Amino acid sequence: MTTAVGDAIASVRLGRYAVPLATPVSDAKVATGRQRPLSRIDVLTCEIGTRDGLRGLGFSYTTRAGTPAQYAHAKEVGEHLLGQDPSDIGKVYESLLWAGASVGRSGVATQALAAVDVALWDLKAKRAGLPLAKLLGAYRDSVRTYNTSGGYLQAPLDEVKERASRSLAGGIGGIKIKVGQPDMREDLRRLAAVREHVGDEVPLMVDANQQWDRISALRFGRAVEEMNLVWIEEPLDAYDAEGHARLAEALDTPIATGEMLTGVPDLVRLIGAVDVVQPDVPRVGGITPYLKVAALADHAHAQVAPHFVMEIHVHLAAAYPREPWVEHIEWLAPLFEERLRIEDGRMHVPDRPGLGLSLAGRARDWLIDDVEFHGPGR
Repeated sequence: MTTAVGDAIASVRLGRYAVPLATPVSDAKVATGRQRPLSRIDVLTCEIGTRDGLRGLGFSYTTRAGTPAQYAHAKEVGEHLLGQDPSDIGKVYESLLWAGASVGRSGVATQALAAVDVALWDLKAKRAGLPLAKLLGAYRDSVRTYNTSGGYLQAPLDEVKERASRSLAGGIGGIKIKVGQPDMREDLRRLAAVREHVGDEVPLMVDANQQWDRISALRFGRAVEEMNLVWIEEPLDAYDAEGHARLAEALDTPIATGEMLTGVPDLVRLIGAVDVVQPDVPRVGGITPYLKVAALADHAHAQVAPHFVMEIHVHLAAAYPREPWVEHIEWLAPLFEERLRIEDGRMHVPDRPGLGLSLAGRARDWLIDDVEFHGPGR
């Protein structure tokens, strides 16, 4: 145990939750038989308490599989947090990497650390009395936001259009729909109908969830060039950086990808290769590695649009020089007492210290397992 000069971590609580979705959703991976419909989000939480009485909250997530492994790894290394100074986030993160060095520095191992890392950043901003965006250095108090959850493939076209209208009326600024069905003509029909429904002025994105090969993706991209899409997301396998780069060079429509990558080196390969890089804080291992990706992207004058977990990404998007889009998906909202304010196409940064989040009382309904570690004197 390390003796800290300032404050010290006195307690760590880890929780594993299964948050049900109101309606199971399907994307291209489901339409082509590779996965089953998504019916819940599994969440790993970390609550850190300090000797001075401060508390930080962080979380990670998985879809379909992985959270039990994250939780198990976090339990194994969690006691290494006790006694460390929570302000020394880089040092603490490195100590946890070394505690689990034999399982590497990406994937499940660092996704488990993401919950801890987010809790440390939440704690640091609370100590400063600032929202996380302000601690990092905000460029704006709100960010552009688009909705994804209304555009999944299991929904009939009329429902997709109705939910798009509802999102826009509720203050959302853009709409994203899923594509990548076995028959590309059906994708094009749905997309054309949604574009006609929302009008030419509404920002519209599509997401293929890694469905196509390079030739199919190029054909789709050429077919939609006149639709003025904000981007085509994940047209190819997530690890095909070269293929995405070729598409970005061949098409006028921007290419976006990166959400599935779980390490900084993989994401760095996309910078300069695609138009929009889409890191995900829980998947890349926390805010600490995310900031490395963002700094390199900024140096290359690249656009960034973080994936999912709007509750974290609204802060990071506000602190990025070139204004990103933040994805609005409300699936995790029931876990928290607070709600994000959305109006006039923008998501507002909370004015509360840290992330501005606290676990809701009803979160216990979805708790599967939890464990708590305490230092001396607690």
